[in-house]
Amino acid sequence: MRVALAVVAALGAILLFLLASASANTALFAENYPWLLAINGAAAVALVVLVGLQLRRLRRDFRNGVFGSRLKSRLLLMLSLMAVLPGALVYGVSMQFAVKSIDSWFDVRVDAALEGGLNLGRSVLETLQAELLAKARDAALDLGDAAFVSPSRLNRLREQAGAQTATLLTLSGQVLGSSSGEMGAFMPSIPSPSQLRAARGGRGLALIGDVGDAGGGGLMLRALAPVSGGGLNLDPRILQLTLAVPASIAKSAESVEAAHRDYQELQLGRLGLKRIYTLTLTLALLLALFAAIALAFFLAERLARPLLILAEGTQAVAAGDFTPRATVAASDELGVLTHSFNSMTHQLGEARAQAEHHRQETEAAQAYLESVLANLSAGVLAFDLRFRLRAANRGALAILGDDLGGFEQTRLHDWPRHETLAGAILGGFARRGDEWQEQLEIARPDGIPQALLVRGTALPAAGGGGYVVVFDDITRLIAAQRSAAWGEVAQRLAHEIKNPLTPIQLSAERLQIKLADQLTGASRELLDRATQTIVSQVEAMKNMVNDFRDYARTPLPQLAAVDLPVLLGEVLGLYENSRAIIAVVPAPTSAALPSVLADANQLRQVLHNVLTNAQDALTDVADARITITMAQEGARARLTVKDNGPGFPPQILSRAFEPYVTTKSKGTGLGLAIVKKIVDDHGGEIRLANNHGGEVSIWLPLATQDAAKRI
Repeated sequence: MRVALAVVAALGAILLFLLASASANTALFAENYPWLLAINGAAAVALVVLVGLQLRRLRRDFRNGVFGSRLKSRLLLMLSLMAVLPGALVYGVSMQFAVKSIDSWFDVRVDAALEGGLNLGRSVLETLQAELLAKARDAALDLGDAAFVSPSRLNRLREQAGAQTATLLTLSGQVLGSSSGEMGAFMPSIPSPSQLRAARGGRGLALIGDVGDAGGGGLMLRALAPVSGGGLNLDPRILQLTLAVPASIAKSAESVEAAHRDYQELQLGRLGLKRIYTLTLTLALLLALFAAIALAFFLAERLARPLLILAEGTQAVAAGDFTPRATVAASDELGVLTHSFNSMTHQLGEARAQAEHHRQETEAAQAYLESVLANLSAGVLAFDLRFRLRAANRGALAILGDDLGGFEQTRLHDWPRHETLAGAILGGFARRGDEWQEQLEIARPDGIPQALLVRGTALPAAGGGGYVVVFDDITRLIAAQRSAAWGEVAQRLAHEIKNPLTPIQLSAERLQIKLADQLTGASRELLDRATQTIVSQVEAMKNMVNDFRDYARTPLPQLAAVDLPVLLGEVLGLYENSRAIIAVVPAPTSAALPSVLADANQLRQVLHNVLTNAQDALTDVADARITITMAQEGARARLTVKDNGPGFPPQILSRAFEPYVTTKSKGTGLGLAIVKKIVDDHGGEIRLANNHGGEVSIWLPLATQDAAKRI
């Protein structure tokens, strides 16, 4: 690098000497011009080679991804610009001074005279263009009131304007009419679409060009003027007039132009001198640029070293490596910075170890909390301060029967579903404060309400605030409580009512025996009717008490594998004389449907009750039909009994499984209550619905080992 700098400095001195000699001695310049050119070329090549070698080295490091090459490149660019910009300013001023000095060596009077002649010729042509354009405008005004222009009229207008040709065109370039003053003349050239649009947009357009279509040389003037009027349905029209420039004027213009061109050729010597001055100053600029680049390389290396150490250390810290780095043995700020960086990395290492320990503890606590919430049977909903959903456990999704997709971006006031629950939550926090509890019922699609016990709590503001709502589905609990209450009532009825019924019946029969012989006529008939009424009503009360006793003392099922299609076939054999048409669709087989885990006797009782209720619902239906379907749904079998009757009344549907709830004129309403109790004891599920008639669906577990253990 030092040798290169010395060579370039010597070459610069030689170039400066030659520049001064050439400026002071013109003969010396003319005699040694080839040598000067060769030396300048060699110097330029040497500068390009030296600079190229340095840039190639930097480019190789950049491509190979050598750490710090980008920083060196930026430092080199900034330092080079700091040196080049002032040099470029001096270069520009020097070039301007040299060019003006050379221009002052030549006589400018001839050049001015030739320029004046050229300007005079241009003025004459511009005058002719203006006159022709004015005539074209006048002719266009004359044509404006005519929808159709005859050739004779167009010829007359051309003669009045003194033009060579007259052509009427549309805006798209279509020729509507043409007139020429010369026999056998060619069709004049058509203007371009842009020229036609320019003429239409303004007050006209004047053009000048070479004569090409008419043959021979010379110049041709052309004027384009828009033609207005002619009706609303006509396309816009353009009138074109052409006129050849007089030969004398064209010849004079060509003479002046030729003279000016010859004078320019005479100035080649001046241009060569300008070039050598320009080349010399350019080489001087390149010398300064190369020196600046060399100095920039040196400074970049010195400045980049501590910065590269810091950059490498920051990358290592970002990657998690906090090991100490090398330092710069210097007392300046950069050396102190490298030492401070090592101290900082040591502290960061200790802080990371502590943060990692705290993170592991936090993640473990969070995982434990998430596991607890996920396995809760209760539903948990978490809201922020604006009542937007932030978290929901599996229990909440299962109870609501909804995945709550998209609810995170919707405030609780605007929930598209579960309006009852949303209103209860908002009202609870608004009316009862930070902690409240409420029981509510939510309507389900099957018509049976779902009972929820909802509890709300406001989170402390120290943790960010928000609200937590916990709710349980207590529908089955309420149903179980009602069933237990009815069972207790049934036991009390069986105990308190049945005991006095037998003495009452016996007493009535004894009265009839004792008094029958003592009474005659109407008194005897009255005694018989009264006695028979007492006996029959006592018997009815005994049957009712027995039904309540059976409901309260339903034995636990003796579970075993039961072939549901076979059992259904046995039960349907008892309904062969039914007025309703009973069909199993499709008719399943034992191979198609696995066995269920059930008590055959109790399941037979369930089927009898359901079919009897379906028959009773079809009493007033002419075309009575009962359809039974069976299918496997996961680990359960589904049995559906559907009739085409009037269905369940809405007021009965939600309480149909409670004792003494019935639409029949006679009966205790214990049929569906007993069915519900048997199905629940089997670990199954029963639902009622109105689907174009009454529909009863029963789910029973399949006879698998897991189901047996669960029961």
